[in-house]
Amino acid sequence: MRRLVLALLFVLLLPVSAQAVKPDEMLADPALESRAREIGKELRCLVCQNESIDESNAELARDLRLLVRERLKQGDSNDDVREFVVQRYGDFVLLKPPVKPSTWILWYGPAGILLLGAIGVLFYLRGSRKAAEAVPAGAVPLDPEERKRLDALMAEDESK
Repeated sequence: MRRLVLALLFVLLLPVSAQAVKPDEMLADPALESRAREIGKELRCLVCQNESIDESNAELARDLRLLVRERLKQGDSNDDVREFVVQRYGDFVLLKPPVKPSTWILWYGPAGILLLGAIGVLFYLRGSRKAAEAVPAGAVPLDPEERKRLDALMAEDESK
């Protein structure tokens, strides 16, 4: 009994590949199906946006999987299929879009935002340090009567 429980636990803990491809979508030719899976892992689900069409259960992802398989059955190469989908949906459909002027914001935007944030923090810290040096914490300016008394005490001290 103990072995059965351990075996069951082992099977449950095995990493399971998240595949949303349904059996009715699969191609009969294993080579074409393998190519379709390869392409599907490179295309973004336009609904989920953080999953490939191969992993997504969204209806649009299913439509794209069927489109990819249809194009492969027609004899298109992997590059032809990718190019067709990109022409239809734009570079955003690629999980790894090409580096070109129109996608620079995707590639360099996060680093730019991080850099601007670091510069902002640096200026904030420099400004707060200068402010701390200029006015001691808790200091309150003297009113005119206190100023007269202080001047009198200092004059008295100098005369000694």
